Amino acid sequence: MRKRLALLLILGTVISLLTACATPTPEIVKETVVVTQEVEKVVTQVVKETVEVQVPTGEKTVIDFWTTDNEEERVQVYEAVAKAYMAEHPDVEVRILPIEEAGVSQRIATAVAANRMPDIIRMGIERVAAFAADGILDEDAAVAVIESVGEDDFRDGPLAMVTDPATGKYAAIPFDGWIQALWYRTDVFEELGLESPMTWETISAACEATPGTGGLLYGLTLGTDPGQNYGMQIFEQVAISNNAWPFDAEGNVTMDTPEMVEALEWYTSLQDCAMPGPQYWRGAREAYELDQAAMLFYSTYIMDDLVDGSGLEAGGQVEIAVADLALKTGFAPTMKGPNGSASYGQLVTLGIMQGADPQAQEVIEFFLTEGYQDVLALAPFGKVPVLKSAVEEWKNSSPYFAN
Repeated sequence: MRKRLALLLILGTVISLLTACATPTPEIVKETVVVTQEVEKVVTQVVKETVEVQVPTGEKTVIDFWTTDNEEERVQVYEAVAKAYMAEHPDVEVRILPIEEAGVSQRIATAVAANRMPDIIRMGIERVAAFAADGILDEDAAVAVIESVGEDDFRDGPLAMVTDPATGKYAAIPFDGWIQALWYRTDVFEELGLESPMTWETISAACEATPGTGGLLYGLTLGTDPGQNYGMQIFEQVAISNNAWPFDAEGNVTMDTPEMVEALEWYTSLQDCAMPGPQYWRGAREAYELDQAAMLFYSTYIMDDLVDGSGLEAGGQVEIAVADLALKTGFAPTMKGPNGSASYGQLVTLGIMQGADPQAQEVIEFFLTEGYQDVLALAPFGKVPVLKSAVEEWKNSSPYFAN
């Protein structure tokens, strides 16, 4: 009891001393506690507001659009069309993702393995049959888009090419197309007395005769880079011009027929006067523009490049080494071989992948309607419309059409 009384007396003395010596008053201490509580409330409010801002972003539907139109200026136009679509559909985000044409199959295989498929992919017709057989294309979605745009507006040829024979449905949507030709220097051919390169014989003769004329180093450039499609695109025309096919009507492999062997032998013989090293369309195009090669296997995409110079991989344009190159260029759209003749072109399609968001259908419809002329105008000579209704406006999309 005495100890407890002593402690109380000591405690009272300490409190008296603190009260006498300390400047602050008890009221100020109470106000400080109130301030601390107010700060805690403000912090709690800020956290709640931040969470509320993030919620709407996660609710957007994201459409991944892979495109092999991968040059910078082309990607920018695709992004502009996508932006116009998103302005009308603020709850949708369309992501334009450029990819290499030669790597499409590998990229898709990786995406399938990772279960991260794009919604839409721009690709050549040569991929469609394989992807349809693998069951990774949404054919019902493709049919829906074609019917919505207007089945009668599509040309019959492109629709036949995207039809899956196993199901009778459209496996992809036709988008645009291009035509291949053998472009050649008419001034050089006239100087040397050469015929237009329309047959195997006249092509071989020109390939042997033109190197060494003026600044020319090679007759032409072949596709020798195994990682690119360019070689396949050239050889396919060569093979068909000799009535050579990789399969017969029963599906048997026919790569060893006399016609195929002859086509392979003639094609490889052209390398004797072609640019050395692994080459594809970019090197072939630049060799022709720089007065290094007399002939060029290329699509109609080249036509405006003969005037303005093509785009360089590192940026900028090729400075054409031949004055009035466009006026000195002819083209052979057909190749005649010993057993036939052939022209070559390619259909470009848009595929909707299995598991794609249904909104992808509307995005493609927008690209084929409101945004279609913007895409075609990227290369009016190269991109041939597949819609009948688009032809008239397309024909006026470049001043070069007037010439």
